[in-house]
Amino acid sequence: MSTPEGAASAAAMPTAVSAWLVRFETALKAPAQADWSQLFGEECYWRDFVAFTWNIITLEGRDAIAAMIKEQGASIGASAFVPDDPSLPMTDESQGWFTFKTATARCRGHVQLREGRAYVLITTMLELIGHEEIGGSSRPRPDGIEHRAEKGRRTWLHGRNETARTLGHSVQPYCLIVGGGHNGLMLAARLKRLGVPALVIDALEKPGDGWRARYDSLYLHDPVFLDHFPYLPFPDHWPLYTSKDKIADWLEFYARVMEIDFWGSTLCTAARYDEQAGEWTVAVTRGNETLTLRPKQLVLATGLSGAKHIPAIPGAERFRGRQYHAADHRSGAGFAGKRCLVVGSNNSAHDICVDLWEHDAQVTMIQRSPTCVVRADTMRELSKNLYYAQAGADIDFADLMFSANPFRPRTTFEKGFTDYLRNIDAEFYGRLEKSGFHLWHGEDETGFFMAYYRRAAGYYIDVGGSELIASGQVKVNRGEIAGIAEDGLRMADGSFLPADVIVYATGYRPMHEWVGQLISPEVERKVGRCWGLGSGTEGDPGPWEGELRNMWKPTAQEGLWFQGGNIMQARFHSLHLALQLKARMEGLPTPVYRRPPS
Repeated sequence: MSTPEGAASAAAMPTAVSAWLVRFETALKAPAQADWSQLFGEECYWRDFVAFTWNIITLEGRDAIAAMIKEQGASIGASAFVPDDPSLPMTDESQGWFTFKTATARCRGHVQLREGRAYVLITTMLELIGHEEIGGSSRPRPDGIEHRAEKGRRTWLHGRNETARTLGHSVQPYCLIVGGGHNGLMLAARLKRLGVPALVIDALEKPGDGWRARYDSLYLHDPVFLDHFPYLPFPDHWPLYTSKDKIADWLEFYARVMEIDFWGSTLCTAARYDEQAGEWTVAVTRGNETLTLRPKQLVLATGLSGAKHIPAIPGAERFRGRQYHAADHRSGAGFAGKRCLVVGSNNSAHDICVDLWEHDAQVTMIQRSPTCVVRADTMRELSKNLYYAQAGADIDFADLMFSANPFRPRTTFEKGFTDYLRNIDAEFYGRLEKSGFHLWHGEDETGFFMAYYRRAAGYYIDVGGSELIASGQVKVNRGEIAGIAEDGLRMADGSFLPADVIVYATGYRPMHEWVGQLISPEVERKVGRCWGLGSGTEGDPGPWEGELRNMWKPTAQEGLWFQGGNIMQARFHSLHLALQLKARMEGLPTPVYRRPPS
């Protein structure tokens, strides 16, 4: 992405946006005299990614905006607001992009105007001044080698071997990342480019093993253009939807090429923070060796969830067949003719039902709660119009475009989008409901996107399972389970379902519970929930926060961070988290606005 040095002239930008930027910069220089009602509409939102707040936060309303500027304005020192290239998407008479800088960083923003006043403003940090990423003309050794005769000259391999020998032993990582999936690796890659010593540890042997262990039929549900990795996009022959083994190989390749320092087969068993020393004491087991690491920063990048969740059902111990969690499902091979009950009705449950059906099992889905469903075919067609999908799209810029709609106004948009999907796929939804499947579109009709942001559950992106249900080839039984007998399930309505196999596609425990196990129950309570917006809907209790809780930003526990989400979120927000960590390592001022109380 371009930075302030590459910005377009103000004359080329639509007049309304240029004029607003001039007034906005003037107000920032003298906030006590500013009339914010002339700059921001009565309904207004300012979504900031680290630039002004050293946080990820959405300010709602003029009073909230004025309060933030009063507290942060002098220390942040934002200036040099310049309109960006007018040929960029989302640029017209009512909106446009701009660049600016603060005392510590180069930044970018976008403003949407209504009657000359801001309706939505987004600002994001791009890079730290004087601490830019290594790359391009700033390569440490532009040619990769010093072309001269020198006794005892060290090769690249010598350097990598020396790092492997010392890091975590005589040399401590500044940042320890627990979790070697896409979240941990993307963050580690960004930290590597910023010169931050980081170590990734994972319980599994190799990067990608978490995907390799999943069921054989698993594919990513997002198209490839949403899933590129920082610095290394997929080649253009890559399939639209990626199989789990292919993405596993990519993760292993990515870790190697990006020179990520990775310890596999390593368990993190305990962590304690020393307030006086300002560092963590982390106990890990690597093979037969127990080691103590002392990072300044600890990042939990183990995904959105914790341990496998299997509901306590009376009589489960008496069942004579096979029963296991969905995470342990590999393939339906060997289940031909078996009566298989799959407890759950979200993505994994549907995928496993399809897999079992493909292997000639007799499959019944036990649906205990309603489910949002969208057709992958429909979403694929609609996604062709996204900037992400266009040839030559700047993926980082596309991420910024996607972020330009704060969550509160987005709920209104999602209601309209849900209505649109219901209309164009009305025949599909009608057949699905007639099968007995309990379909819904969210507690407030906001559909599957908001279900994801609120609780990361409750939806299915249909890649074939819904058709099997609608046609009766996979049966559905709705209701609660009263108990388990030796040969099947008894439902709360008194009906009995004979079974040879029970698969619990019942999700995982919340991420914050692992904090309690790894660190302490006190820290778990202090940090609170991870994920969710505080919408007050099921699974997402209030109060309203407007951004995802505790993700990619300071928490109530000093030195503790969370990196989670899907591939697109991990790519976008890993930059924000990496910049915060780099700033702290370099001792730069990082005044956090609205930091959770410790």
